[in-house]
Amino acid sequence: MLFSDVVLQPAPALTWRTIGGILDLYIFLGPDPGSVIGEYLEVVGKPAMPPYWALGYHLCRWGYDSSNNTWDVVRAMRNYGIPQDVQWNDIDYMDRALDFTIDPVKFSTLPDLVKDLHIHNQRYVMILDPGISSTQPAGSYLPFEEGIKQGIFINKSSGDTLIGKVWPGLTAFPDFSNPDTHEWWYQNLKKFHDKVPFDGLWIDMNEPSNFFDGSIDGCPSNDLENPPYTPGVLGGSLRAKTVCASARQKITSHYNLHNLFGLMEAKASASALKKILGKRPFVISRSTFPSQGVHSGHWLGDNRSKWKDLYMSIPGMLTFNLLGIPLVGADICGFSDTTTEELCVRWTQLGAFYPFTRNHNTKESKAQDPTVFSPAAQTAMKEALLLRYSLFPFLYTLFHHAHLSGQTVARPLFFEFPTDQKTYVIDKQFLWGKSLLVTPVLDPGVDYVVGYLPQGLWYDFYTGDSIVSKGEEVKLRAPLDKINVHLREGSIIPTQRPNTTLWVSSGQPLRLIVCLTEEGLAEGDLFWDDGEALDTYETDQYAYITFRLKESTMTSEVVHSHLEASYITVETVSFYGVKSTPTSVTVNSQEAAFNYAANQVRGPIRFWINGWDYKAEKENEIQWDN
Repeated sequence: MLFSDVVLQPAPALTWRTIGGILDLYIFLGPDPGSVIGEYLEVVGKPAMPPYWALGYHLCRWGYDSSNNTWDVVRAMRNYGIPQDVQWNDIDYMDRALDFTIDPVKFSTLPDLVKDLHIHNQRYVMILDPGISSTQPAGSYLPFEEGIKQGIFINKSSGDTLIGKVWPGLTAFPDFSNPDTHEWWYQNLKKFHDKVPFDGLWIDMNEPSNFFDGSIDGCPSNDLENPPYTPGVLGGSLRAKTVCASARQKITSHYNLHNLFGLMEAKASASALKKILGKRPFVISRSTFPSQGVHSGHWLGDNRSKWKDLYMSIPGMLTFNLLGIPLVGADICGFSDTTTEELCVRWTQLGAFYPFTRNHNTKESKAQDPTVFSPAAQTAMKEALLLRYSLFPFLYTLFHHAHLSGQTVARPLFFEFPTDQKTYVIDKQFLWGKSLLVTPVLDPGVDYVVGYLPQGLWYDFYTGDSIVSKGEEVKLRAPLDKINVHLREGSIIPTQRPNTTLWVSSGQPLRLIVCLTEEGLAEGDLFWDDGEALDTYETDQYAYITFRLKESTMTSEVVHSHLEASYITVETVSFYGVKSTPTSVTVNSQEAAFNYAANQVRGPIRFWINGWDYKAEKENEIQWDN
């Protein structure tokens, strides 16, 4: 059962209309919302651990027009000191929109650009569409000719290759339900990687999308094409802007596999990247299906440069986290139309807290990378991205827990406060994990935002100032250069000194932020590995450290370590919520210098964690006396 309508009734109830198939119903009992998601992911599969650089800032545009223009944007980002880990290209890099090709004139320097990115510890991602051109002269386009010989394309019900139309013109569609197609896909990617050593794949148009309805010849009239009930799909028919439902694939009709197309392509793409790179694959897909997070992330499609789309990206991001696809985000500043400077600043601030953060727009719009705006806007965007990069250890640890136990990375407030009914309707704020609350500005022309703080003690991320909430709305200052972030009592957040790439940032010392409860308690953790090797948790190639505060004593314990795990330096520990000036602070019983200000102790407290040497000590301790 793949074609259906699902309608939410006010009772509350669901009406499920399906046009056939087998219904297997799973009921996940929780008891809490997070447990429901974890149980669901036990069935469909937990998300993959992304490579570390996937969590940096990505920049793309359909309309760079040349590799040199793309390169100019990368250089400008570097000159302004704005963080960027990944540069992308849309279909304009291709020769006549043909997969596995580059425009020999406009993008002739693309290999040099990619080499330069790698020298600067940056990465490159390119788009691929599943439509393979079928009209090139004999001997000139091997992906199609080899595909025909190997029988890897979707066929019409008559057995002939189904021909549709996408960007390169008339096209055939790979049948990713066929294992031979996976090998064909890998071989073509490998040959292209030998020319342009890309680091990840962006798979688009994979519903599959078709500019025809069905095929160049239409579709036959039968029960698959004309079921007794048609769900509310685009165009009112199953063939509208896709391939025929009666088309034949390796294992069954397209009718039974349509919604699986993007998932199967993502699986083939991730598998190919593992073979080519020998590292964690990075794939972003438009089409998704349950278990997609095992193989790829997702972006929320072609949005617009509108304030409404800025707001709607939050429920979209949260929804895909619930579905086990935590590596998700919207096109920052909007894909179509032209953004305003204010909107782009606010969107960059929100986008800094998407699990996957990419600025992307269309060729019909003006450029919107941070360097094209005023100095004030550039500074605001830069500061938002540096804030994200400073939070990388915390974010990376959240992805580890998503991979290990199916937790969400970005989550709605009701996940952490299920007994607070006010949180059930909040879709303009969200949490990272259980501890970090983001309250973005979503309206034009304002310098404040009204946010809801659930009951408890909350700390301003920047200052450590505390707010005791009874479960109430609070008016927060929000000038154009600020996004409001609050930390929940009882949490210990690992941060680090940020830089312009995560390769550099991840080598910087840690800065721990300890948020005391009224009883003086807090806890947190850190997962750390080399950031790109396959299966580091499964093969014990990682470090895992817990932090706990109790009775004015904070301890750190290496729960797991490995000789190959990078050593970790803790440079500064800030305690939010200490009510009086300590008379002394010690680190491992040695006196340490400190500074005290309202609600926080901040000072040059340092300790080292270094593989097996640290494991032998097992524990470090910071203690203060009042």
